[in-house]
Amino acid sequence: MKKRIALSILLLAAIAGILGGIKYLQIERMVAQGNALSPPPTTVTVAVVEEMNWETRLTAVGSLKAVQGVIVTAELTGKVERIAFEPGALVNAGDLLVQQDISSETAQLRAAEATLALNRANHNRAKELRSEQVVTQAAYDQALANLKQARAEIDRIQAIINKKTIQAPFTGRLGIRRIDLGQIIKEGDPIVSLQSLNPIFVNFLLPQQQLARLETGLAVRVRTDVLAGEALKGRITAINPQVEADTRNIRIQATLQNEDEKLRPGMFVNVEVLLPGKVHVLTIPSTAVLYAPYSDSVFIVEETDAQGDAPPAKQLRQQFVRLGATQGDFVAVLEGLQAHQQVVSTGVFKLRNGQKVVVNNELTPNFQMAPSPDDS
Repeated sequence: MKKRIALSILLLAAIAGILGGIKYLQIERMVAQGNALSPPPTTVTVAVVEEMNWETRLTAVGSLKAVQGVIVTAELTGKVERIAFEPGALVNAGDLLVQQDISSETAQLRAAEATLALNRANHNRAKELRSEQVVTQAAYDQALANLKQARAEIDRIQAIINKKTIQAPFTGRLGIRRIDLGQIIKEGDPIVSLQSLNPIFVNFLLPQQQLARLETGLAVRVRTDVLAGEALKGRITAINPQVEADTRNIRIQATLQNEDEKLRPGMFVNVEVLLPGKVHVLTIPSTAVLYAPYSDSVFIVEETDAQGDAPPAKQLRQQFVRLGATQGDFVAVLEGLQAHQQVVSTGVFKLRNGQKVVVNNELTPNFQMAPSPDDS
C-alpha cells in the first residue's frame, strides 16, 4: 500500500515537472518574440536650430493715462440753464460747456457798474477840487477808496459769473453727460469727463536692476488687443527719480501718438523697451521645448548607423537645455544645442529618448517672430 502511494506521488511530480517545463519553454519563446518585435517609427515634425540677431528689449505691462484728464465739476451751486456740448464731442480750450443761472449776478453787475460810474465821477471831481485846495486830503482819499471798492465789487460779481459759465479748460474729448437741463448742481458735482487723447501716456514699472540701461528717448513698442496685432511706437519721456520701496521697481512714462484715438486712458497694454544694439542667439520654436520643473529639454533627431541589411534610421536623443528670452513663437537657447541641429518642433510631450522616428514637415506650423492670431 505504501509503495503504491509513493509511486503515485512520483508520477504526479513527474507530470507537474513536464508541464512546468513546457510552460517555461512557451513563455521563453513569447519573450523572445516580443524582444524581436519593435514598434513602428513615430512621425514627427522638425525645426532647425537657427542663428538670429535679436533686439535687446525689456518687457512690462503698462497702463494708459491721458496727458491731461479731468472730471469737469461745478464750482458754485446753481441751476443749469444751458448745456452747450454733445457727449463724446471734441472741444477746444475755452469752449462753453454749461451755463448756470446768472440772472441775479447780472442784475448785481448792472447795479455795481452804476455805482462805479458815480464813484468815478466823485473821484474826478474830488481830484479837481483837491488840486485847487478846495477839499481836504481825507475827502479825496475817501473818493479814491470808494472808486476802488466799486471796481472790486464788479470784479467779484464777474468772477461769480465766470465760475457759473463753465468752459473747457483744455482741448480734448468729452465723455458721457452727468447732468440734465434745469438741474440744481452743487459745488463739486461732476458734469462730464474731459480727456486729452493725442498724445497719450503709458505708465509701466521695471525692476531697479534695469535702471542703468534706461534713459529718456529710448524707443518703446506698445501692443494691445484693441489694435489686433498692430504695434505703436513711442519714446520714454520721463523716469521717476524715486524707486518704489514696496516693490523695488522704477516707474517709467512713455508718450505715444494716438491720432485715431483707439487708445483710451485706463487701458492696459504690453510694453517693450527697445535697448540699443542686438544680441546673437540660437533659436528654436517654443513648442519644441519639453518644460519640466527639474530642467527643460528638447528631442534632437539623429541618424543611426545601418545594421545588417537595415538602412540607417532616425532616432531621438533627449537633450537638456538652458533657455533665455522669448520673441514671438521662438525661444533663445543659451546652452545645450548647436546651430543647424534638428529638433522635434511639436508634440514633444508624447516622445521618449531613443525612439525611432520619421520626419514629415507637411503639417509644420508657420512659426513667426510677430504672430497675429486670427482670433486676437
